[in-house]
Amino acid sequence: METAKAKLTVLFDPPFWIGLFEREREGRYEACRVVFGAEPRDFEVYAYILDRYDHLTFSPALASGPETDREINPKRAQREARRQTQPSGIGTKAQQALQLQREQNKEERRVLSREVREAEQDRRLQLRREKRKQKHRGR
Repeated sequence: METAKAKLTVLFDPPFWIGLFEREREGRYEACRVVFGAEPRDFEVYAYILDRYDHLTFSPALASGPETDREINPKRAQREARRQTQPSGIGTKAQQALQLQREQNKEERRVLSREVREAEQDRRLQLRREKRKQKHRGR
């Protein structure tokens, strides 16, 4: 049976409020960071999820830890819930996923800018050649 988990954490990362979407499915972990700007209200977050969740670009998948299906002690579950509601930073797993996504975007930009630069150099070379041909045409 396939299980999927999704989690959204809204936190203040000065100077903006961000949303950290995390999802696990088929043993793979993915994360996505969204900047909200001003502090979003509950209905705004809900509307964002309904409208734009399909269009989010998640990080490349990382292997997630092993799943356990055992029952959790109620007191431990309560402590865990309290710990999750306390303000905290982005988890290390999410940081790794987002860093991997940043590196891939950086590499894509590097490749694209290299192609643009080479195309511009080729265009200038063609212009110089055409000018040389025009100069020698009358001889």
